[in-house]
Amino acid sequence: MKFKDLKEKVYELNMELTKAGLVTLTWGNASAADRDRDVMAIKPSGVAYDQLKPDDIVIQSLEDGAVVEGSLRPSSDAPTHRVLYLDFSGIGGVVHTHSTYATSWAQACRTIPCFGTTHADIFHGPVPMTRQLSDKEIEEAYEEHTGHVIIERFHQAGIDPLHFPGVLVPHHGPFTWGKTGKAR
Repeated sequence: MKFKDLKEKVYELNMELTKAGLVTLTWGNASAADRDRDVMAIKPSGVAYDQLKPDDIVIQSLEDGAVVEGSLRPSSDAPTHRVLYLDFSGIGGVVHTHSTYATSWAQACRTIPCFGTTHADIFHGPVPMTRQLSDKEIEEAYEEHTGHVIIERFHQAGIDPLHFPGVLVPHHGPFTWGKTGKAR
């Protein structure tokens, strides 16, 4: 396996999501980029966490999204992850969950205010919210356009993605990122 270490790293990241109670059923995923090899690794679509193995992790080209290694279909959220890696050059990992509380805020289309020091240690203000996707964006390529509305939100407001390492997507859920895929 050409990408064994990367697959094992992303497998472990995904297992941490289940231990932290941040995913439900098969919903949610973690990915990591190997910028030297211009690839990303991501959880496959529809595979239950209790059945996931390191070899199941899918390797995709950052350039065009083509599967480079793996026999399973990449997560349906892979296009969002890829768009984030292509635009936010300082990040090395992306996580998308359907965690109960963050998803509730996203479903209500409300930013999460900064209520305490722990939040302020990670985010330099409220957790941002993207605009809603248009019907056309949803029909064309929902996952790719999700990445684009995240990028749009950060560029329009001049937000540094490393000072605000996450965002809420209305009616969907949270996406977070960092220099590595490892949780803080």
